[in-house]
Amino acid sequence: MDILNALVAFLNFVFIPAAAYGAQLALGALGVTLIYGILRFSNFAHGDTMAFGTAVTILTTWGLQSMGVTLGPLPTALLALPIGIAGTAIIVLLTDRAVYRFYRIKKAPPIILVMASVGVMFLMNGLTRLLIGVDEQRFADGARFVIDVRSFREMTGLQEGLALKTTQVLTIVVAVLVVWALFWFLNRTKSGKAMRAYSDNEDLALLSGIDPEKVVRLTWIIAAGLATIAGVLYGLDKAFKPFNYFQILLPIFAAAIVGGLGNPLGAIAGGFVVAFSEVAVTYPWLKVAGYLFPAWQPDGLLQLLGTEYKFAVSFVILIVVLLFKPTGLFGGRSV
Repeated sequence: MDILNALVAFLNFVFIPAAAYGAQLALGALGVTLIYGILRFSNFAHGDTMAFGTAVTILTTWGLQSMGVTLGPLPTALLALPIGIAGTAIIVLLTDRAVYRFYRIKKAPPIILVMASVGVMFLMNGLTRLLIGVDEQRFADGARFVIDVRSFREMTGLQEGLALKTTQVLTIVVAVLVVWALFWFLNRTKSGKAMRAYSDNEDLALLSGIDPEKVVRLTWIIAAGLATIAGVLYGLDKAFKPFNYFQILLPIFAAAIVGGLGNPLGAIAGGFVVAFSEVAVTYPWLKVAGYLFPAWQPDGLLQLLGTEYKFAVSFVILIVVLLFKPTGLFGGRSV
């Protein structure tokens, strides 16, 4: 029974939270790698784009709730999500037209576009704070748990309880559906194939009659959708606060670089590598060790780093990959 209790504790505090967090990072990293692979620059405004899309979704959610519209056991934010995606798509298209298009026409070096994205990041951050404020917002409604601790203990008779949140299940299900839809679009549709061709060889794609402006618009719209979905899922699972989305930019970039910038499959794998590393390193393993080795009485919590240092894990992973394998695990473009 102690082994089962240890397994349940591992699932409850490590595996399930890391899987949900990894799915959120994977969706965010997909947006980053899409921009890098097609538009050829690292978009530092991606985290604040996530925040803006989530803010629009939250405001729409509050509007629906005030009218009595809900989804029952599911979060009402799912109904508001299309509005959030549409609002984010509009703002990124306007940003591209006002900022990035000028540098594309001038064929400016990628570092110029990166610095421009830093400026856009601060503008998006300020816009989000004006829109919804700086305080923490919780907007998840509906059923809180799929499985709660008490029910699990009654069903199994185990001492350790398992809590599976609705938002965690929703995150993984939505992430799987979004990734499937994205890969289907990129591999099966004419527009998706045009985006891949433009990414592989811009000059050859132009000679083939591919409209570069259409490719750019599609890229921004898809990136806006991925950013909004990732941001909303992150906010539902934890809470919404604009500054949190600035902080999450580091693990998102770490995930994209670990997998290989420009490689969508690598972005997904990188998201889970970073998430499981952060959770495993900052989790106190005392409870699991207590079940597995009852006679052992360790002095500390068996925690490598405190939770306040979890972003340091992403930073270390990022540095190691840049030093030893800059193309990433799946062979993206060299950083």
